[in-house]
Amino acid sequence: MLRRRPGTPTLEEVAALAGVGRGTVSRVINNAAGVKDTTRRAVQRAIAELGYVPNLAARTLAGRRADAVALVMTEPDWRQFGEPFFSEIVRSVGDALTETEVQLLLTLVRTDAERQRLVEYARGGRVDGVMLMSVHATDPLPDMLAEVGLPTVLLGRRSGDESVTYVDADNVGGARAAVAHLLDSGRRAIATITGPPDMYVAQCRLRGYREAMERAGVEARRSWTVQGDFSAESGYRAMAELVERAPEIDGVFAASDTMAVGALGALRAAGRGVPDDVAVIGFDDFPLAQHTDPKLTTVRQPLEDIGHTMVRLLLEEMEEPSTAWRHVIHRTELVLRDSA
Repeated sequence: MLRRRPGTPTLEEVAALAGVGRGTVSRVINNAAGVKDTTRRAVQRAIAELGYVPNLAARTLAGRRADAVALVMTEPDWRQFGEPFFSEIVRSVGDALTETEVQLLLTLVRTDAERQRLVEYARGGRVDGVMLMSVHATDPLPDMLAEVGLPTVLLGRRSGDESVTYVDADNVGGARAAVAHLLDSGRRAIATITGPPDMYVAQCRLRGYREAMERAGVEARRSWTVQGDFSAESGYRAMAELVERAPEIDGVFAASDTMAVGALGALRAAGRGVPDDVAVIGFDDFPLAQHTDPKLTTVRQPLEDIGHTMVRLLLEEMEEPSTAWRHVIHRTELVLRDSA
């Protein structure tokens, strides 16, 4: 194993002097596409000034790459792949890779056998890195990939103690802002339709709901919380159940736009007006939110930025393995329309 001589300039020092990330320095060294000319010149000046010599062993290994990364969907329910969330992420990840030489592979992993098959596929050098989406709390796949040293980035996280690199949205803050808006508009009997309890994203959005209610001094009754699975069908069922058992409901926070769409349908079927009788807020800001009747007030999570960040972190990890995992959380924004 080649070791850097004491006092030899490091890639990190070059990056600091050039004012860029170390992944960018690696791309310049390897003549990779997707680096602006001004950035490339700044890196080259820093290399010359510091007298940096690239690690030839690392560059040799880099030359043996597959030039492919995998976007892995781990959702066990096939129906979920029809939801807008998945198509939006695939589009944003694909766009982020357009200016690179890296091929994007899509694959589904739902069983232990499929997990092991993916790990063996990756271990064989067929992909250089993996992005995982829709990971549930007990899924061991991120740890399996980390154990074989494969660069891995999660969309979301399995728990608050996640160690693997991940990119997420501020789910707690977004949910809290949505419910605070309902409270500020005079609603007091506010229900929530949650996602699956074994997904941290659902736990966080439920926590934001509860925090907003507690801060306002309003009791969040147990009967006002119904579980869904992020699908429109589950949103319809949950809302129908709420109308039946808690007719006093005057506001609903649904933990996804698709569940909010289902909730609108159930309220319409029950003869309840939106927002006059019940105000409804979703979460995501998919394009469909602008085409509901009424148009859906929702929490926007920047899926394009999230997808681009996932790709950036993965490419940087592929170029120069990090000594620490990185955790990036994007801000959310409440988008006011007609439903609340």
